[in-house]
Amino acid sequence: MRGLTAFVLLSCLALPAHALPSPCDGGQVWEDRNGNGLREDDEPVLPGIQVSDGVDVVRTDANGEYRLPIVGGRTVFLIKPAGYDLPARRDGLPDFWVHVQPEAGPPLKYGGIPEAFPSCRDFGLRPRAAQAGDAALDVLLFADSQVKSAQDVDYYRRDIVQPLAGRHGAALGLTLGDVVDDDLSLYPDVLRTTMSLRVPWLFIPGNHDLDFDAATDEDSLRTFRRHFGPDTFAWEEEAMTFIGLDDVIYRPGKTPAYFGGLREDQFAFLQAYLPTVRKDRLLVIGAHIPFFEEGPRGFRAADRERLFALLEDFPHVLLLSGHTHGQRHWYHDAGTGWHGGTPLHEYNVGAACGAFWSGVKDAEGIPDSTMADGTPNGYARLSVRPGGGYALSWHPARDAADTGIGLHAPKVLRQGAYPAWGVFANVYMGDARTKVEYRVDGGDWKPMKRVEQPDPRVMVENMRDDLADRLRGYDRSPEAGPSPHLWRGALPTDLPAGEHRVEVRAFDRWRGELTASTQYRLEAAGP
Repeated sequence: MRGLTAFVLLSCLALPAHALPSPCDGGQVWEDRNGNGLREDDEPVLPGIQVSDGVDVVRTDANGEYRLPIVGGRTVFLIKPAGYDLPARRDGLPDFWVHVQPEAGPPLKYGGIPEAFPSCRDFGLRPRAAQAGDAALDVLLFADSQVKSAQDVDYYRRDIVQPLAGRHGAALGLTLGDVVDDDLSLYPDVLRTTMSLRVPWLFIPGNHDLDFDAATDEDSLRTFRRHFGPDTFAWEEEAMTFIGLDDVIYRPGKTPAYFGGLREDQFAFLQAYLPTVRKDRLLVIGAHIPFFEEGPRGFRAADRERLFALLEDFPHVLLLSGHTHGQRHWYHDAGTGWHGGTPLHEYNVGAACGAFWSGVKDAEGIPDSTMADGTPNGYARLSVRPGGGYALSWHPARDAADTGIGLHAPKVLRQGAYPAWGVFANVYMGDARTKVEYRVDGGDWKPMKRVEQPDPRVMVENMRDDLADRLRGYDRSPEAGPSPHLWRGALPTDLPAGEHRVEVRAFDRWRGELTASTQYRLEAAGP
């Protein structure tokens, strides 16, 4: 293993409640040079390391020690500094937190945090071998795996995880919420599957990760936190600072049951931590509900403006979100409360489960699950460069071609007909600034027109579902909706009868020129 994957596997078994030490209010951070989890005489303490309970942020003193108040229900976590790796828990997750629960939490269907944990914790950090100054940080981005059954977990394993195992080259992984679809008993299976990628992984909660029997928003992520750690945290690398935020405000017994926003404790954490963050590296904020989402379940405008005010002085910021089961690039400006010098980029990541693991199964028995905007299910990658630069890409699941473009064109047209039919190109990572062109039979390249309408490929599946006398899959394909990354070009009909090749190219700002091709046939009209 290399890079961040070279962390030590340590056991993190909780002691029985009767064997727990008395609660304490701190711990020590040291350099665990041999990786055995025990501080040796020749292993130095680490002063200046930040530790938080999600509200307060403190630094270790000259003896590597920190203190935080004992507040039941909080989670104490270390903010991993750049240049160090963390040991791993027995389940494979990076071991950087401890729950503060002197007494058992409220009884919940999926367990919550019933055990009594000590609130003190020592942290050993492994020094990482120095890397070249221009080395990029490669990150895997998953959103909305959203499994509802063991069958869905198997789809997730075979469709998303297994093809990446041993060949992804990433140093970090992030899941942007909706790990499961309300059935929290599936957490261990999803975690086991994800950690087979053997890379440090960070999880953010979504609206389908809640304890719905919790009486308050404060208690609604107890089961999530037991399995995945704090719902608000920070993680530092040489090229990037990452902050993960739970942005689902749960409203038990009310309609809607949740909306997007941030809690006061989260703002307290941000106000304490952000002044310490370096501005020469990329600051990435990850959440589940998009910051641009409107409506009753959208992101609360006052919270968005308050967050953006805290971010204004940072020159390199990227927002990541999930939730929509589609994907788009959004550029925040004064209309959404951003007053920075340049628009603030938010990448709304497509879903790993696509359209909720729906649609017709392929030869491998895995549903098609193309999303309503025509984007195939899959995963994204983020490559972060020193100095704040970054690149993004979308990768459809098990797509060997990985062109980044989906094409639709009629198979046959009448020779000489009015050219009212066209080829459609869905450029999955495209936006209004993307240049897309096409040509026929090697002729001149012509511009394609961006059109915000449903992708015909999804409409075809909708029609096939309508005409079928029985379900074609567990669920139908989603109803096609307007796609923000669809282009059209008219197909000429004044060419000779026969087959004609259509080539499309898109100029992706990160991957460069992407190409795809299809064909159509012209036939002379019959008598």
